[in-house]
Amino acid sequence: MTDQLPREEPIVPRSTPCASCPYRVNVPSGIWDADEYAKLPRYDADVPDQPTAVFLCHLDEGCACAGWLGHANPANLLAVRLGVLRHRLDPACLTYTSDVSLFPSGEAAAEHGRRDITHPSSQAAAAIDKLERLRHLASTDHDSAIQ
Repeated sequence: MTDQLPREEPIVPRSTPCASCPYRVNVPSGIWDADEYAKLPRYDADVPDQPTAVFLCHLDEGCACAGWLGHANPANLLAVRLGVLRHRLDPACLTYTSDVSLFPSGEAAAEHGRRDITHPSSQAAAAIDKLERLRHLASTDHDSAIQ
């Protein structure tokens, strides 16, 4: 998920990569759509060729993806540099680190993630079910707040 919407408060880093983060080494393959995995390697490009959109957490609305920030030096991400300069990202994003085991690149994370998309394991199926339940709960809470 990438951020393209105007915001008043800067986006902060999530405290730790979520349990279903595509950058986590221990996340089952195939839990995200191929389009989501396709976004990851683009941030591996040379800085001027990287996307300018911030990669947001899929679960924690308003937070930058901790796996994206923590898999390498976040100061080498164009979206982080621009986000901080434009006051859209909290400066803590520039120095974010994680103790969670993460893939060393977006390409490695994407390759792992795409591997089992057509035949997800039982662990991946359970993770997908959990994500769907969480998204349903979040949309139900959002709908209730609007009414």
